Parts: sequence; structure tokens; C-alpha cells
Amino acid sequence: MAIRIQVILIVSSLLLGLALPLTFAYDHGPAQAQPVETTVVIEGMIYCQRCDTYGSWSLSGAKPVASAKISVICKDYKKRVNFYKAFEANAYGYFYAELQGFKMGHSYLDHPLHSCRVKLVSSPQENCNVFSNINYGLNGAPLRFDDKVIDRSDYKAVIYTVSPLAFRPTYCPPK
Repeated sequence: MAIRIQVILIVSSLLLGLALPLTFAYDHGPAQAQPVETTVVIEGMIYCQRCDTYGSWSLSGAKPVASAKISVICKDYKKRVNFYKAFEANAYGYFYAELQGFKMGHSYLDHPLHSCRVKLVSSPQENCNVFSNINYGLNGAPLRFDDKVIDRSDYKAVIYTVSPLAFRPTYCPPK
């Protein structure tokens, strides 16, 4: 009986010894690519409000402000700033702010929807560079999630939107 167990062990060892090199030599296909980190993005528009809508939140007839600047400020659940960066709008007043380096400490409380705000910084237009609080551009506009996601093999982004922000004209003639 003991000899039979020894024979089984020897045969098993030999078979395993022959199978191992084959296992390691087998090609498992191309190496898996490293996962792409998801980027948090905030997008929106910056306008110049018309004089005839001054005093309201109306953007009727407003024109985009090219190269206007906004800032994104994110705070952790203890109200400490954990991200700040200024971004510039393109020639059409549109900004696409990639929050490179933004980290959520607490998955719910530090979530971009709850912790980040967008504020107006500057307008290059001399005739339209006064801050307005339209959609809270002065106090800090909240974000909303419109279910926009970019998911490619080389780039992943979750996109949040901020309502249109606006500067108002420097001078408006009396009505």
C-alpha cells in the first residue's frame, strides 16, 4: 500500500514537472493595457448680458465672451479647499475644464456635485467686464450631472455642467 502511494506521488510529480513548462510557455495574448484614469470635467458658457435685461437673470440676446476666465473651487467635507484652478473660455465663450489632480477624499461628501463651484474671474472685454450673479457666477455656481460621459480606450471623462454665467456691461444708458 505504501509503495502504491509512493508510485502515485512520483508519477504525479513527473506529470506536473512536464506540464509546468508548457503552462508558462503558453502565450496568453497581448499584454493588458493599463486602465485609463477617469477625468472629472466641468463645461459651460460665459456671456455678456445685454443692457435691456440688466437687473434680471435673463440672457436673452446675450453674446458669448471669448477668452473669459472662470475658476473651479472644490472643498472637502470639512470646507477646506482641496482643488483650485482657473480656466479660459475659447473664442465662443465655451469652457471645458479638466480637473486634473482633483481627488475625492470621501466618496459622497467630496463628490464634485457637492463640493465644487464655478466662479467668474475676468473678462477681456472692456465694455463688458462687470461681474453678475446670474446662475450664481459671483457666489459660486453649482454643478449638475446631465449623464454625459466620454468613454474611449485612451480617455475617460465624467462631464458636469454649470448653467450659463455672465458678465454685464460696464455702462448701460438709463432707461
